[in-house]
Amino acid sequence: MGSPEGRFHFAIDRGGTFTDVFAQCPGGHVRVLKLLSEDPANYVDAPTEGIRRILEQEGGMPLPRDRPLDTSRIASIRMGTTVATNALLERRGERVALLVTRGFRDLLHVGTQAREDLFDLAVPMPEVLYEEVLEVEERVVLYRGEPGAGTPVKGRTGDLLEVQQPVDLGGLRGKLEGLLARGIRSLAVVLMHSYTWAQHERQVGALAQELGFTHVSLSSEAMPMVRIVPRGHTACADAYLTPTIQRYVQGFRRGFQGQLKDVQVLFMRSDGGLAPMDSFSGSRAVLSGPAGGVVGYSATTYRVEGGQPVIGFDMGGTSTDVSRYAGEFEHVFEASTAGVTLQAPQLDINTVAAGGGSRLFFRSGLFVVGPESAGAHPGPACYRKGGPVTVTDANLVLGRLLPASFPCIFGPGENQPLSPEASRKALEAVATEVNSFLTNGPCPASPLSLEEVAMGFVRVANEAMCRPIRALTQARGHDPSAHVLACFGGAGGQHACAIARALGMDTVHIHRHSGLLSALGLALADVVHEAQEPCSLPYAPETFMQLDQRLSRLEEQCVDALRAQGFPRSQISTESFLHLRYQGTDCALMVSAHQHPATARSPRAGDFGAAFVERYMREFGFVIPERPVVVDDVRVRGTGRSGLRLEDMAKAQTGPPRVDKMTQCYFEGGYQETPVYLLGELGFGHKLQGPCLIIDSNSTILVEPGCQAEVTETGDIRISVGAEAPSTVGAQLDPIHLSIFSHRFMSIAEQMGRILQRTAISTNIKERLDFSCALFGPDGGLVSNAPHIPVHLGAMQETVQFQIQQLGANLHPGDVLLSNHPSAGGSHLPDLTVITPVFWPGQTRPVFYVASRGHHADIGGITPGSMPPHSTTLQQEGAVFLSFKLVQGGVFQEEAVTEALRAPGKIPGCSGTRNLHDNLSDLRAQVAANQKGIQLVGELIGQYGLDVVQAYMGHIQANAELAVRDMLRAFGTSRQARGLPLEVSAEDHMDDGSPIRLRVQINLSQGSAVFDFSGTGPEVFGNLNAPRAITLSALIYCLRCLVGRDIPLNQGCLAPVRVVIPRGSILDPSPEAAVVGGNVLTSQRVVDVILGAFGACAASQGCMNNVTLGNAHMGYYETVAGGAGAGPGWHGRSGVHSHMTNTRITDPEILESRYPVIVRRFELRLGSGGRGRFRGGDGVIRELLFREEALLSVLTERRAFRPYGLHGGEPGARGLNLLIRKDGRTVNLGGKTSVPVYPGDVFCLHTPGGGGYGDPDDPAPPPPGSPQQPPAFPERGSVYEYRRAQEAV
Repeated sequence: MGSPEGRFHFAIDRGGTFTDVFAQCPGGHVRVLKLLSEDPANYVDAPTEGIRRILEQEGGMPLPRDRPLDTSRIASIRMGTTVATNALLERRGERVALLVTRGFRDLLHVGTQAREDLFDLAVPMPEVLYEEVLEVEERVVLYRGEPGAGTPVKGRTGDLLEVQQPVDLGGLRGKLEGLLARGIRSLAVVLMHSYTWAQHERQVGALAQELGFTHVSLSSEAMPMVRIVPRGHTACADAYLTPTIQRYVQGFRRGFQGQLKDVQVLFMRSDGGLAPMDSFSGSRAVLSGPAGGVVGYSATTYRVEGGQPVIGFDMGGTSTDVSRYAGEFEHVFEASTAGVTLQAPQLDINTVAAGGGSRLFFRSGLFVVGPESAGAHPGPACYRKGGPVTVTDANLVLGRLLPASFPCIFGPGENQPLSPEASRKALEAVATEVNSFLTNGPCPASPLSLEEVAMGFVRVANEAMCRPIRALTQARGHDPSAHVLACFGGAGGQHACAIARALGMDTVHIHRHSGLLSALGLALADVVHEAQEPCSLPYAPETFMQLDQRLSRLEEQCVDALRAQGFPRSQISTESFLHLRYQGTDCALMVSAHQHPATARSPRAGDFGAAFVERYMREFGFVIPERPVVVDDVRVRGTGRSGLRLEDMAKAQTGPPRVDKMTQCYFEGGYQETPVYLLGELGFGHKLQGPCLIIDSNSTILVEPGCQAEVTETGDIRISVGAEAPSTVGAQLDPIHLSIFSHRFMSIAEQMGRILQRTAISTNIKERLDFSCALFGPDGGLVSNAPHIPVHLGAMQETVQFQIQQLGANLHPGDVLLSNHPSAGGSHLPDLTVITPVFWPGQTRPVFYVASRGHHADIGGITPGSMPPHSTTLQQEGAVFLSFKLVQGGVFQEEAVTEALRAPGKIPGCSGTRNLHDNLSDLRAQVAANQKGIQLVGELIGQYGLDVVQAYMGHIQANAELAVRDMLRAFGTSRQARGLPLEVSAEDHMDDGSPIRLRVQINLSQGSAVFDFSGTGPEVFGNLNAPRAITLSALIYCLRCLVGRDIPLNQGCLAPVRVVIPRGSILDPSPEAAVVGGNVLTSQRVVDVILGAFGACAASQGCMNNVTLGNAHMGYYETVAGGAGAGPGWHGRSGVHSHMTNTRITDPEILESRYPVIVRRFELRLGSGGRGRFRGGDGVIRELLFREEALLSVLTERRAFRPYGLHGGEPGARGLNLLIRKDGRTVNLGGKTSVPVYPGDVFCLHTPGGGGYGDPDDPAPPPPGSPQQPPAFPERGSVYEYRRAQEAV
């Protein structure tokens, strides 16, 4: 990297803990510097201080801190900063008001209506960024040509729109003046359909600027993409963060003479491109820091390793980021950070762990690493600030970190070295817990040494980090073992060999500046300008000219913007993208045609269709050639090449490498003599055999035994990863291997799910992710299940065990079973379970089972969707499979299963399946997912042996059992201490009066309980009957909530529990009973009764509010949020799904664009939560105006009986279903009905509130918070978004 003009080029990564400075100095040499990001006793701003120190060192003259720096020798400054991320995490941004279309004041509070943590009864959710809301009197809808409609206007997408109500600027003016009077100067303006017709937003923005608002963020400019919720969050983030960033930039400028007037200052954006500081905005800044690292390894490791795809592994002190690069940046266009969903191009950087600061725990016999973090303050125990024991402490105890190689910046005075003694002391406390369990637990074993405990935690941490790396690569159809691991960040070098080995990789690449690769990436990055606009054209020959014209116009914008920054046209390149999806699906892919030149049957810009088909096939395993393709957005990315490149080479070796010192490092089997080398002394060609440590001022690299490090021509370290020395694992319980097997078993279920999602064709499975995959022991007992859909928890176990009892010896290799019958462990008929028994050489019976359960959109019955509100028999709900061989002798029984799926059509009033093609495709996908599970468990057995794998299946079940027994004992002990009996009970009712009664008897000595539902009402004539499996799922869900922390969710959860359910009751109906309502409604009441018996919290809304709309050419189904119950220490969350459902709701703009409805209101139902010392959450009001004749069906509860309060808290409001006819007549529909609706009619849904907790007249409580979890690292990235989507079902 040279500097011909003799001036400095600075690249600075301002991280959460440290600021890294990479300087290209006159003459071409490089200086690097690391300093604390916050050190107010010594300097105001770390990047300015870093520049001052390097200028001072190079110039040989002191530069006083209190004077602005001379910029005459500075050519450029490039910066990545966590200022925006930190402001978002800590909620320290600008005061903001939200201006939104009338009827949607709480839209961003409700969001998708899904909760973040399925099992936290307090439902902690990030707070919204705005402080006040103003509703704007205006409305634009999509034009449908109804009688009386006005003249349509044309939007940017090409859609026609109708302005139903012009914006009332006169009424808005006074409200805006009121905001100014209250000190609010920043606005986010979010109006319906502004992505395509932005005039109303522009009018509001012009008025606000005229009145003197200093920052106005229009959602149509922040990100012009359809879907008002993420676009609204993006506009709010922009209004919240941009003023904060601008203040930081202004403060930074003041540290320099002339305020950097003649210096090129660029900031890294979340998409991996640099932007001028004046156009650096909040919504594009949240990944500014980590983006530099991705650019760094893409420009170094990828090139050096000959184009082999690379996994980036960035492990710092407070977070671990994982990403991938294979020749082009992998972007996502919607992702969440700190609870805020942003619609903007972002590198797909997955924060998967808390880095070296991950806290260590021993819980119920299990080694647990994170997700809780020690943070930068107090940091790990070794930082001398009283922090907890962490991964960093474990590495220090093992000798893998040398205190002498760290600066003396620790302790209260920040002037002491790392403290190994503090690490040992903190870890000894955990080791005492471990050894107490080993010597006194269910399987007595020898105690572990301190080093063995530390080693165990490091191994568990490595396995925990491997899981998301597997998910990231396999999600897109890639094999992790085909990648190079690019390791950087201060803590990554200690784990690189182990991570690579676990993933099957054979090469680790560690750049010589790995400790500050993000800063290096900034030096190598290009300047980027992007232009994007929405579209709704089909991708077809008749639209290619329009697409080319739009791409050309955007390309021109990008080129003009980059030329204005001083780039000649020769240094500017552009890349065009189309955001394509198959019509009728939501799975859009942003595709570039740069590897697909134009043909006679494509746009001039390239063959985007071929690129789309190729990528769709790679990621999902199939294409839909008969389905039209739709363009959602057109985008151009313009790049101005910076011309900065690394040129310096490593020094040549002069003899063998010098050993700086010898130290003792602990590995499997004990301590080994380990040489220590200094990276600065190593030369090209030096080879170092593991074990050894390679140290520089910014990082420590551990080369493990069996691995070899080599210094490359560019001075980097390439490690060839050897096979791990074989170690014998016995069948006896080892808590370290228990934790590792727990991750491996879960990984198997997760990978099965990825295969199912990739190869399924239906929207329900592919996009809504309404499925579960699971692994079972030879007795059919659940071992692992993913994802954690509450209504599936434990239910598949009943299905598998039924098949074992039913078929016994009539199971053979090549058989695959299909079942959905409620008496065979089914939940409701659309949930089809595919079960594959697995045989092993030398074993006559199956050694384990794998299964997948997926919700099929239709399997026949009296109504489309197979969820009729008025069914009275099981036959009316669709095709029934009790114990059906879907595959026999390896042959898929297509003819027989087709006949069974069509069979309901023989029943009067019923139809066979209405979508046979999707049924068959999804069943094949479920078979394929099971095959993946068989392959993975086969690999596990091949590695450890059948007896060991089966033993650990039992051990992991016993671990879950132990956690539940501990909880039951703690509950019983608490009651006993207060003089209360060890028997608790509760009762609640369905709206038809059917009682659900529960009596729980606790056995304190055994830590067991009897859950007795005797006295529960009989089977009902309608469909509210809940199969026995539903009650068991609800019970596992409640037990997990009551335990209050992560535990393996498997058969062991129910081992301490005996469940008594009277036959013939609503909770164990006859085989012919209708059950579709039991799955979605009765399950919620069972949860209310269980949690009520334990006094855990007040009742939540207790309903899923099922709404179905359909006619001859369309069908729509949604469930709607309500209020959550309050509890000891928290108010109930408003407008959220609770307990047995977590379904996301369709965005209002998507709903209006695809279905003949207008969303008139979607807001909180204020005051509907029960009063209490802690108040219940409010329900919502949702109004849908119909634009076509259709059939409306509602299936709801809590319309008669209110959600109960606890300990003096008042009940929540009951729900209400109203139909307002076009002529003004209002009709109460009741809880369950189907009714024809006509254009102009309005359905008004009032969902129930949650119950209050505690006497409302008690003194005001302290500010409530979640009682369960200390701070964890802020998870993000596509792996996290996928899991959130899976759990939102």
